[in-house]
Amino acid sequence: MVSTILEMMSESPETPDPTHAQTPEAGPESAPSPDAAPEQPQAARPVTPGSQASFGTYGGRPVSFVRRGTRLQGRRQLAWEEHSDRWAVDVPRHIANTSVHPEYVFDAEAEFGRTAPLIVEIGSGLGDAVCHAAEENPDWDFLAVEVYTPGLANTMIKINSRKLSNVRVVEANAPEVLATMLPAGSVSEVWVFFPDPWHKSRHHKRRLIQPEFAALVATALKPGGLFRVATDWSNYAVHVRDVMAGSADFVNLHDGERRGPESPLTQVWQSGVESLVGGAPVKEGRAPVSTEHTGPNEGVDETGGWAPRFEGRIRTSFENKAHEAGRLIFDLCYRRL
Repeated sequence: MVSTILEMMSESPETPDPTHAQTPEAGPESAPSPDAAPEQPQAARPVTPGSQASFGTYGGRPVSFVRRGTRLQGRRQLAWEEHSDRWAVDVPRHIANTSVHPEYVFDAEAEFGRTAPLIVEIGSGLGDAVCHAAEENPDWDFLAVEVYTPGLANTMIKINSRKLSNVRVVEANAPEVLATMLPAGSVSEVWVFFPDPWHKSRHHKRRLIQPEFAALVATALKPGGLFRVATDWSNYAVHVRDVMAGSADFVNLHDGERRGPESPLTQVWQSGVESLVGGAPVKEGRAPVSTEHTGPNEGVDETGGWAPRFEGRIRTSFENKAHEAGRLIFDLCYRRL
């Protein structure tokens, strides 16, 4: 889901650094005329706080996602042409084609034609979770944030086929959506389901959920609003728990719960399943793949803090693959103070 939507971050930036534009090599054809006016140096384009640039899109610094593809074909192209004007939020851009201009503010009441709780899913993938939730909760409004264009097209297909009126999609970088696009205190819940785990230690800085991101979530949420997270990798689950424990803006609704032998973390450590099973089920006749991404094994998790499975999250094909591979699902839920 978020692994698909927020997608994997790349070693190279999505767009070139605007302060390091390439220039042609000097030569006979490119030499300036003696009478030509000297060129004035161009001012560097501004970097918007909370934008892709400020989060490291440029200059080879890590970013929170990479767009695997934007090409639309077949029914996805048709869906975009027919439904994007109705279901896709048309945001003004800034610097990159997934950025949001800092002066743009989303008006949910005008967009949905009513006042209702607003749920924001970051990394909505193909739209299974957000459309199911919207169908089950017609009195709530939903905003699906995604950078994978085919995923957004798929979501619009579901919105249209199920005749949903309470879902909108936006092709945008999540930190910018939270920082400037959404009015402060306007969101009832923020969901991040199955973000890309970025297993390697040197890539942990690329993980979406960091202290800075938690602060942006807190800004967008109403007091008492909920931040829900789910992941199928124990190392990322511990990472999220540590990040959120360091935030003064949130309280864990299940602090201390499901610890010791009842902790899914204890069960993962004792089973060793993440050491033996890779990202897909082990096929018959093949040896299991060692992932070596389980993190420190402490034997027993005495901290706990794991929420029960969020009943509002439909079990998608992505989550089913995790279960088939033998991995456990970690849910966490935090309330904005």
